[in-house]
Amino acid sequence: MPGSSDLLKALFPHSGRARVIGLTGPPGAGKSTLVDQMARLYRKENRSIGIIAVDPTSPYTGGAILGDRIRMQEHFSDPGIYIRSMATRGSLGGLARTTADVTTVLDASGRDVILIETVGVGQDEVDIVRLADITIVILVPGMGDDVQSIKAGIMEIADIFVINKSDHEGAERVEREIRALQSLAVRHDGWTPPIVKTVASEGTGVAELAAAVAEYEAYLQKEDRALKKSVENWQERLVEMLRDAMLEKARAQLGDGNVARVAAEGAEHKRDPYSLVEEIAAKVGQPR
Repeated sequence: MPGSSDLLKALFPHSGRARVIGLTGPPGAGKSTLVDQMARLYRKENRSIGIIAVDPTSPYTGGAILGDRIRMQEHFSDPGIYIRSMATRGSLGGLARTTADVTTVLDASGRDVILIETVGVGQDEVDIVRLADITIVILVPGMGDDVQSIKAGIMEIADIFVINKSDHEGAERVEREIRALQSLAVRHDGWTPPIVKTVASEGTGVAELAAAVAEYEAYLQKEDRALKKSVENWQERLVEMLRDAMLEKARAQLGDGNVARVAAEGAEHKRDPYSLVEEIAAKVGQPR
């Protein structure tokens, strides 16, 4: 959007005060219900809330299923809660490219807590750590071997684990699997993510989850851990922003017609793609 960059530049100095909490996990884990319950609890504490719900998007139509807005519609009359649904627009990481910018806007607007609920697409979900101060990974009983299968990505990003629908059979097994995985790896910051059991549909365990969030917040304030974590996050985000900026320049340099021509040369094996990319990269930044 024209002018958005100038707006974000002006807003950024006013951001950095909100607590950004990311909630992720496989589809069907009850993320939306848990976000709803957390929002209720924080509102009772008179804290203003921003909710960003990242929805799945069709790669063909670009349309998003904005179900979270429907589920949370009872909050719409509360000025203390702002809900924004984002379409992933084909992003593998489950986060729309503009989610970070929306977070900045909500932060600068004075929201105390920003809850980001992501679509839950497995290991690519690690993108959430670049935005969130605290990442909550939600798992549910009946996942079979899924806890093992996602350990290489989503398991490592959890600051807090939630076993939702913990009244269902198999909750203890999920807890054992999480603890087994935790025993294999020690975090560099020394934090051991707690495991909180919830039944979000009934509000059970939500107060315990909020307490776990507060405990980790307190932990981050010691020994500049919050700053160190933020620096690590920004290293990742800056590289991503730079990549996006360079990609836009490359597209502008080529023009739509040239992209099709270059693609045809690769498809017909007239040129190797490695040389093509080197050639395009060399032209980026040069006068057209």
